[in-house]
Amino acid sequence: MAPLSRRDFLKLCAGSAAAISMTGFLAPFLKEAVAADKPAVVWLPGAACTGCAISLLNTVHPDIKEVLLNVIDLRFHPTVMNAAGDLAMEQLFKTAEEKKGNFYVMVEGSVPLKDGGAYCEIGEDANGKPYTFEYLVREIGSKAAAIINVGTCSSFGGIPAASPNPTGCVAVSEVLPDKPMINIAGCPPHPDWIVGTLAHILLYKEMPKLDKFKRPTMFFGGIIHDNCQRRQYFDNGIFAQNFSEPYCMLELGCKGPIAHCDSTYRLWNGGVNWCIQSGGTCIGCTEPGFPDGSIYSRMPDMDLGPQTKVSADTAGIALGALTVAGIGGHLIGNVATGRIPGKHEKKEGDH
Repeated sequence: MAPLSRRDFLKLCAGSAAAISMTGFLAPFLKEAVAADKPAVVWLPGAACTGCAISLLNTVHPDIKEVLLNVIDLRFHPTVMNAAGDLAMEQLFKTAEEKKGNFYVMVEGSVPLKDGGAYCEIGEDANGKPYTFEYLVREIGSKAAAIINVGTCSSFGGIPAASPNPTGCVAVSEVLPDKPMINIAGCPPHPDWIVGTLAHILLYKEMPKLDKFKRPTMFFGGIIHDNCQRRQYFDNGIFAQNFSEPYCMLELGCKGPIAHCDSTYRLWNGGVNWCIQSGGTCIGCTEPGFPDGSIYSRMPDMDLGPQTKVSADTAGIALGALTVAGIGGHLIGNVATGRIPGKHEKKEGDH
């Protein structure tokens, strides 16, 4: 089999067919790449809901059996492994020693630091003293080739670190700031983002290109706003006031203009749907700072980044003014011809 070029790999990750076929197409290349020596992986769960693990288990092409049996050598994962107690913990520490510098730690969940890390413990030593999650992240993570943070909690702190943060949760990067690290953000992340990131590492023996928040640009390089199916309403200044309306949901707290990921075309649940298509707003779950001041709250006056040159507040004011001034003629034409329904169209029975 001819090797898959990095250019073709990135095109595959970015293509519209990725929603269904990306990891399925990669499966034979991955199997060949790891035929001689599958990489050892340990999965450490911290302050989290296990949603990221479930997302990975829901990978469709290839299914999770293919990933676990033919792509990686999973040594420790409390959610899926049969072993428990001393047997499981022995395997964790044995892997860290035998594979030192040649295995990967995948972390799910943020790290509680308050009260000596007492709010998250995994297993115990020979004397019955519990191992804190903080200790395991430092001890096991320091010996790994790299750490792959799966989900926004391990990447940025996420929900456990949200105000008032009673357990003192932090992102993994605050515990091991100098370790090579990848942040696969999302609450939870799409299984393709997880498997695709692993695929890049296995195929090319190096980290993928990352943005300033250490997210793989092949999945987090664009913003939701660019390809949102409601973008026409934003451009024409038509904003929903209720969730039942089909218009741009900026006024309802949508974070699409600042949220980086490819959910608009990758879709979820085997290519069925995604947040905005199902009637919800984008809650910005791939971004640092989620969920503080984020879910369903209208964005304050802020710079929406290089892709969008106006702020949320400015957008509402400016678009309204432009419509009144006559530059909204395009909008009026669309409404008049029926291409876009008017925001205040009368319904049957209205007076």
